[in-house]
Amino acid sequence: MFTARSRKAPSDVPIGIDSARDAVRLTQVTKSYGRGASAVVALDQVGIGIAAGGFTAVMGPSGSGKSTFLHCAAGLDRPTSGSVRLGAQDLGELGERQLTEFRRTRVGFVFQAFNLLPSLTVEQNITLPLRLAAKSADHDSVRGVTSAVGLTGLLGRRPTELSGGQQQRVAIARALVTRPEVIFADEPTGALDPDTAEDILALLRHAVDDLHQTVVMVTHDPAAAQHTDRVLFLAGGRVTHRMDAPTADRVKSVMTELRGTR
Repeated sequence: MFTARSRKAPSDVPIGIDSARDAVRLTQVTKSYGRGASAVVALDQVGIGIAAGGFTAVMGPSGSGKSTFLHCAAGLDRPTSGSVRLGAQDLGELGERQLTEFRRTRVGFVFQAFNLLPSLTVEQNITLPLRLAAKSADHDSVRGVTSAVGLTGLLGRRPTELSGGQQQRVAIARALVTRPEVIFADEPTGALDPDTAEDILALLRHAVDDLHQTVVMVTHDPAAAQHTDRVLFLAGGRVTHRMDAPTADRVKSVMTELRGTR
């Protein structure tokens, strides 16, 4: 089992982040659904950077815009206005086909529902992004990734032969195999029991500390957030707070405050 590294005491700091080492930067991003008086603004002129090489949680009350934030930051959805840069690439400059190809090779995804193909083996699920991008799977690299996430000996199995925690490990390995700019995780522990959730969070922590990945995770769970380096809190479609080296108690306090101001 992976264990989280020790970190400094928690502190709240201003929202602004140095753009020199941003893995993701949103500049005045607004996302609206619908038109006219019935339009719903999910993100409201969000300007924020997410540092490269860190583990960032995105939190907020229901309807705060956190899922929309992830979708726009990851290139799954386009903002109504503003710009999103992932690494050096302005996603708004890419056409739909280019954006799809970019996501396959430069972005990793981990979802609550695992999103594995039941007809494929573990190894085939892991290497699927490479095959879709018409790239050959390097045997040693695949073995290195599967060893890192604890799947050695399971590569020939189908998803239905695995536990929930093992299936999420496959999803994480699939996200890692292309060595992406950023891994986006959407409630990755939401379908898991607490002990298995701890293992998955420790694995994401390992991906940051030892594999030098950048991970952005949407979560509603303060216990999950305390595994991260920092938390961005959203309310009403805006980033309202940032907390470095979070603890569960401090995260709970901010979440209670945000729910009370809706």
